[in-house]
Amino acid sequence: MNFQLQHTDPKSKARAGLIITDHGQVETPIFMPVGTAGSVKAVHITELKNDIKAQIILGNTYHLYLRPGLEILRQAGGLHKFTSWDKPILTDSGGFQVFSLAENRKLTEEGALFQSHIDGSRHFFTPENVMDIQRIIGADIIMAFDECTPGTADYTYAKKSLELTERWLDRCITRFRETECPYGYSQTLFPIVQGCVYPDLRRRAAENVAAKEAEGNAIGGLAVGEPTEKMYEMIELVNEILPKDKPRYLMGVGTPANILEAIERGVDMFDCIIPTHNGRNGQIFTKNGIMNMRNERWKNDFSPLDENGTSFVDSLYSKAYLRHLFNTKEILGLQIASVHNLAFYLQLMREAREHIIAGDFSRWKNDTIENVMRRL
Repeated sequence: MNFQLQHTDPKSKARAGLIITDHGQVETPIFMPVGTAGSVKAVHITELKNDIKAQIILGNTYHLYLRPGLEILRQAGGLHKFTSWDKPILTDSGGFQVFSLAENRKLTEEGALFQSHIDGSRHFFTPENVMDIQRIIGADIIMAFDECTPGTADYTYAKKSLELTERWLDRCITRFRETECPYGYSQTLFPIVQGCVYPDLRRRAAENVAAKEAEGNAIGGLAVGEPTEKMYEMIELVNEILPKDKPRYLMGVGTPANILEAIERGVDMFDCIIPTHNGRNGQIFTKNGIMNMRNERWKNDFSPLDENGTSFVDSLYSKAYLRHLFNTKEILGLQIASVHNLAFYLQLMREAREHIIAGDFSRWKNDTIENVMRRL
């Protein structure tokens, strides 16, 4: 993987760059639709490519390991061929999913013992086999195995957790260097900065990660229960330390406002379930604000779903029709909302990039956040 830093906004830390992988190029800043189990829910590949204009998608190591399983993925030739997606893919490490299974997992020095949410079967993730699993999945960018500390963790727990994550990182790097992609293209490993909300721990973690000289770096353990302003504070602190010539990936964040604030602080890559998850629950993001499509006010509104939208669904369907679909529990409603929201997020990234290059990102960002987070 190669990263070219092309522009930096003169009045902020916002950056525009280009990530080059064996499966194509990614212009940053970028949002990655979440394809948890090999599918971006309710959206098919042609919509992702041609309408939403996604450049890279995310797969989930924990879920793909359980289903369809490594043997199927190996036989298919990796996740790209299995899903018919020929652009870049990033996989997370499974650390967040194991963290979310707090009642059904046990952490040791060796790794994480957990029970499947599907059938209760027991499995063991180690830094080494998580590297092997992601090699078989075949993502272009893979993540180091870490413990995702809750945002409310006390200092003693956060410090102990970070120390474990750092030891695991060394083992991940060793295993990654000992192996290669079974499908003949290159893969790259991103370490993850943890440290909860404690500045000294985040600083230590960022310095340790920077010293590994990886081709890119991730920031994890945020948007997991801590106050939003504390999240922004940690992003600023970490990005002062992480190398400027490598892409920075903020994991699992977030709302349009969260993303724009993080871009201003120097983040390049994002993923989150919000556009699809909230879309399936009737929430539509637009430049003018947020619509709840179950509300009575849209019952007789036959205007286009989004006059400023870039997706075909925005002009093809009306607000009244989408409200009808949600109220009658028609699957089409979930599809329309998901496609619209993802197209909105990707268009927001393109506009952010344009304003970074134009040199007026901060002014545009402030106006945009005020508009897009308004409740309609």
